Amino acid sequence: MTQIPTPFLATPQGRRIAHVRTEGQGPGVVFLGGFRSDMTGTKATALESWAQRTGRAFLRFDYSGHGQSSGDFLDGSIGDWFEDAMAAIRQLTEGPQVLVGSSMGGWISLLVARAMPERVAGLVTIAAAPDFTEDSMWAGFTDAQRAELMSAGRLDLPSDYSPDPYVITRRLIEDGRDRLVLRQPLHLPMPVRLLHGSADTDVPTAVGMRLFDHASGPDIQLLLVKEADHRFSSPDCLALIEAAVEEVLSRVRGGSAA
Repeated sequence: MTQIPTPFLATPQGRRIAHVRTEGQGPGVVFLGGFRSDMTGTKATALESWAQRTGRAFLRFDYSGHGQSSGDFLDGSIGDWFEDAMAAIRQLTEGPQVLVGSSMGGWISLLVARAMPERVAGLVTIAAAPDFTEDSMWAGFTDAQRAELMSAGRLDLPSDYSPDPYVITRRLIEDGRDRLVLRQPLHLPMPVRLLHGSADTDVPTAVGMRLFDHASGPDIQLLLVKEADHRFSSPDCLALIEAAVEEVLSRVRGGSAA
């Protein structure tokens, strides 16, 4: 099995998307990372190792403004990263794929499934954060913060992880408002496994429950993991991700994704 060195993909919007593609059998698996994450994270690389062991086609990539891809993070939005994902799936994979979306990647995977269900064989989400720009960010701002965001175009918040501020842009909020998935029917005709940790302080389990209750489809399951945090990257959690992907693949082969 060989890894194809195709370092950058040019999207229709003119962005350059860094990616790593591994040959193998289909349906392939595509990893969609989270907000400010990149394709070198633990979950992405662990899934790549699993794909290489099992002979499964696999793709990981960086959204624009993330990792090695072109662009400035602060210029980006949910819509841009959704377009990046669509371009990567269309141009770098063949046939239906199993999408594995982590945090924001869970939201992106739902947008992709809604836009081109014929290319999505199944979904596995990890601490999915659909609509977080509206329900977590905007809803959590004070009136003064909202006014500053709208007038200045950005809001600088203190960060627990860096001396630099955590910047939220007006474009991120307004574009996210156009990409919401929990305000209208969300039918997922493919097998879906939603994984969420009970100790997740970034995306509470209530978000996973809301997605589970809101989505409709013939084969949707939610797995709550006691004491797992938002990273969901312990050896046990990584094994659960692999098992969920394998189960979804078995359901696709069994014809349950119709």
